[in-house]
Amino acid sequence: MSLYSRLNSHTQAQSDGGKPVKGTYSLARIGMIWLAANLVVTTLLTGTLFVPGVDFATAFLMIVLGTLGGAVVLTAIGAIGTRTGLPTMAITRGAFGTRGSLLPVAANVIVLMGWSWVQAMLAGVTVNFLVNSATGYSNPILFSVLCQTIVVILAILGHEGISKIEPWLAVLILAIIAWVFVTAFTAFDLGDFQSVTPDPDLGFTPIIVLDIVIATAVSWTVLSADFNRFARTTKAGVIGSGIGYTVSTITAMTLGLTAFVYVLLSGDEAAAFDPTTIVAAFGAPLAIVIFLSVMATNTMVVYGMVTSVVNAKVGSRLQFLPTALVLGAISIIGATWLQLLNQFTDFLVVIGAFFVPVFAIMIVDYYIVKRRAYTKDILEARGGRYWYTAGVNWFAVIIWVIGASMSYVWAYVWPLPIGATIPAFVLTFVLYLAVMLPERNRHEGVPSQHLAENADKDAAPVHTA
Repeated sequence: MSLYSRLNSHTQAQSDGGKPVKGTYSLARIGMIWLAANLVVTTLLTGTLFVPGVDFATAFLMIVLGTLGGAVVLTAIGAIGTRTGLPTMAITRGAFGTRGSLLPVAANVIVLMGWSWVQAMLAGVTVNFLVNSATGYSNPILFSVLCQTIVVILAILGHEGISKIEPWLAVLILAIIAWVFVTAFTAFDLGDFQSVTPDPDLGFTPIIVLDIVIATAVSWTVLSADFNRFARTTKAGVIGSGIGYTVSTITAMTLGLTAFVYVLLSGDEAAAFDPTTIVAAFGAPLAIVIFLSVMATNTMVVYGMVTSVVNAKVGSRLQFLPTALVLGAISIIGATWLQLLNQFTDFLVVIGAFFVPVFAIMIVDYYIVKRRAYTKDILEARGGRYWYTAGVNWFAVIIWVIGASMSYVWAYVWPLPIGATIPAFVLTFVLYLAVMLPERNRHEGVPSQHLAENADKDAAPVHTA
């Protein structure tokens, strides 16, 4: 048997084929997975964007509020994954239809590809800084490509191993983070951090900061059911992911915020969303955090991207390995586009516009319209309750377009004083609920049966047509 055949057999054996899985993870295990997942360089560097746009205390408050608000959506989608045993993109069939779900799947692949590029670039820039400091050699594109190549290899061969050691990486990363906090607050007190005068010319307001933090949660929600479907119970999934995500996001963003203000107070040159700025101040330990976090998290991002494509269509004949090789090659090539780092906030806005309406629709559809229950024909290639019109729920698609368009308009054309994310979510939620209420009433009183093999005692049953 050739090497390719052996690899293909290995990867196919690890794939669930888009079928419901039986969850076995405890609350603590789910919590550690989410804690490790978001202790990542992009979350850390997002915190460097906020000061001196706003003052330190306001930035911290918006980080807390935005994280808590985003966690509500993240855990709500994750709970559907636990109850059904299905990944996030498979769940979209419930609202968008068997074929209509291919639209959010395509958007998901685009977003995850963008994340994989950004994280590879940040790791490459960090490695390049260390190599350049030691030897004088500089080639950030080369190191970005090398970092992403390692990620693709790990996604193909070692994603299960990464998921097992990621919690231990989180312990190491938290130890280094604690050292950074101690260093910063030993040198300066809270009054010093608050004394940095806000610069309105940077274009940041508290609401813009809040929008960016919520967009971070939205970007992780595309994988929430993928992770939480492995939870033993809905309670374990919701509490574990809620605590893990909240603690990791607040910690990582506050670390970036603190490290960046420390650089400003030290009188050194500071550039937002540039890992070399804070690595220069705190040295190799922080560089280690950045590199390890990218290797662990980006491996799961690439793996999630591949499984989204492989499982996008019910009964798909796509195989994991060839799909991983194609998408992996694209992710490696894209890692050379370093200019994307200068457009990171725009990238977050795009994520929000794409997926805030999707998750609003999914929450209404599952919890209200379908009465917290999906039928087994969500696994069918044709026919059934989720076939709608030729496989597409046009109400969901049209309302998604409206919500995404208004999210963009409220962010760039007619900025609202309360931001774009929350209004776009509310608008989409209300519109979809209004047009789908007749669907809810038609299925009242249908007999019920569990969809997933791991449907737990605290999960609501699913209806069978």
